[in-house]
Amino acid sequence: MLNSVINPAGPPPVIRWPADGVHNDTGDSAPNATNLSHDMVFNEGHVVTIVTYSILMVISAIGNITVLSIILKRRRKAGTRIHAMLMHLAIADLLVTFLMMPLEITWAWTVQWVFGEPLCRIMAFLRIFGLYLSGFILICISVDRYLAVLQPMRLYQMDRRGKLMIGVAWIASFFCSLPQSFIFHVERHPNVTWFEQCVTYNAFSSKLLELGYLYLSMLMMYWLPLIVILFCYASIIVEIYRRSRESICGQGTDNVRRLGFLGRAKSRTLKMTIIIVIAFVVCWTPYYIMSIWYWIDAKSAMTVDQKVQRVLFMFACANSCMNPIVYGAFNIRTRRTLVTQKSTMVIS
Repeated sequence: MLNSVINPAGPPPVIRWPADGVHNDTGDSAPNATNLSHDMVFNEGHVVTIVTYSILMVISAIGNITVLSIILKRRRKAGTRIHAMLMHLAIADLLVTFLMMPLEITWAWTVQWVFGEPLCRIMAFLRIFGLYLSGFILICISVDRYLAVLQPMRLYQMDRRGKLMIGVAWIASFFCSLPQSFIFHVERHPNVTWFEQCVTYNAFSSKLLELGYLYLSMLMMYWLPLIVILFCYASIIVEIYRRSRESICGQGTDNVRRLGFLGRAKSRTLKMTIIIVIAFVVCWTPYYIMSIWYWIDAKSAMTVDQKVQRVLFMFACANSCMNPIVYGAFNIRTRRTLVTQKSTMVIS
């Protein structure tokens, strides 16, 4: 017997009607709490969702609006590529903050979907778009830093390349999110007919096709950004280390100064890399561990406490709170630091 929809707090690509659960042998389709499963009524898990998302929304809004306002002021005077990318990262995280998070709060409050078919499809697209865009902009920042260090003689191409990468990030996010608006739709519960939910039930012709879509989504949203970030910043550290070794063989004041800067740059890049990778892994890994569990064995995954499930799914959105802290702290620097960096022409 089909049961209620599971609506994990967070942006899972697929939500479906799980098996096992509410039985309505009387054929009564009228609202009656005694006929409903735990997931179909407002419970402690929904309270956790509302409270946690509200806190995340406030933190993310303050952090990203602060970073965005600082960047806009700096860009009027002397904007750089990294400022432009950080601006788009903040915009992506604000999309998550003001579109996805309020949706999750409202959805947890109403439990079922009460906004109709068109908004179901539109919000399914929007709730995932900001997350894709945030991940792709992180890729742009990593690649930009990589090219700035390993190809410093081609700086004249970097501005145009930076704009191109940002454009590709927006377009890729659109197309990666677009399937959501086709597979999500409003369904009535097969037994409790007054209960409607925005789900992907019956959207796939086979289990294999569904799993293919799920794992492709995981590849684009999790593995691709993680691999690119690791590769780019590891290469940067190796290159800075190589240059510092070459400087040791040089003589004179200029080489001593350059060596000192390279040491500081290596230390700063290493710290930034560690924090970026830890933040990304900590935010996204719990979400995908729980997601994969659902994809492989939904029945056993449902035995996990609902509050625990919702907290794990919400870790993904926490990345929008971490981005302004990590990238703002390391890339929005004082004018004095910027002048020092320009004079050395290392990591522009």
